[in-house]
Amino acid sequence: MTIPDINWWLIVNHLTHMLIAYGLALPIGWDSEREARGVGLRTFPLVAMACCGYILIGNEVLSGDAAQARILYGLMSGIGFIGGGAILKSEGSVSGTSTAAAIWSTGAIGAAVGWNRYEIAVVLAVMTLFTLRVFRQVKPRPSSD
Repeated sequence: MTIPDINWWLIVNHLTHMLIAYGLALPIGWDSEREARGVGLRTFPLVAMACCGYILIGNEVLSGDAAQARILYGLMSGIGFIGGGAILKSEGSVSGTSTAAAIWSTGAIGAAVGWNRYEIAVVLAVMTLFTLRVFRQVKPRPSSD
């Protein structure tokens, strides 16, 4: 039995990608956690890192645009399913839609990092956090009658 050669450069490269995705999603999770949402500090970074990981795996084992497109399609569907679990409907009101959208955005952050599109990942991270922070302050709160 032979031991396969270890490509340390590839390991460091992939680890760096996943840490960047994790780090970009962390402030979004922190913001959600501070507001006592159902998902937060653990969910958002894990979603970004996992999406990045799937893209990195696809880059290594698949070739061609069609294969990459199928990975992205699967990620978009899967993240939508997770986000759907964050949406709650109760007595004519719906909540959690911004959390679901933020989860979906976080998945896109991870995918962008996996494809070395850091400019997209950074813009997604900044705009998601900006939207959650700024518009939370202007959204009317339900009355406690």
